[in-house]
Amino acid sequence: MRLLYSALSPFARKVRIVAHENGFTDAITLETVAPFTDESLRAINPLSQVPTLILGDGEILFDSSVICDHLDAEGGAGLIPAGGAPRRRALTLQALADGMGSAAIAVVRERMRPADEQRPELIERQLKAIVAGLDLLETEGFTPDLWTIAQIAVAAQLAYFDARQVIDWREGRPNLAVWFEAASRRPSMVVTSVQLA
Repeated sequence: MRLLYSALSPFARKVRIVAHENGFTDAITLETVAPFTDESLRAINPLSQVPTLILGDGEILFDSSVICDHLDAEGGAGLIPAGGAPRRRALTLQALADGMGSAAIAVVRERMRPADEQRPELIERQLKAIVAGLDLLETEGFTPDLWTIAQIAVAAQLAYFDARQVIDWREGRPNLAVWFEAASRRPSMVVTSVQLA
């Protein structure tokens, strides 16, 4: 399998964590692409987004949720609960984390623009979504012993917030901060981390 990815993408990191947890680390070749400028990506994924997974038979999978579902089904780690309320809650929290990630990427890209071209109203709107999501996660009661697609998605996004200095998310959220510190020590989080120069 080939994973087209960007090292800092929180969505690609989520996939890499799921791959590691399912024992696929050595079965996946990582290929770095620049989703905003590399038109070769668009030839296989019309959205030109990472991550994109190319299976051994040539089948192409995107987005990160679809890829994670495939890897977990094939690997059998059970990161996505099989059914009922646990499944719905895990997938809902994954969707929340992914939405926060999209908002964070929008903030980062806007901040990269020249100061006089930035749109403060766009940044404010995206940050409000992130803050509301963080406030919900603070009350979720995550524990170190539970590691599903929900926790994986949240951990990947929180790490991205730190790497890109999107928001000081720890202030006023002690439960989430303590949980993240423990989650960050999991082997799958350690091996997928990116150190910024």
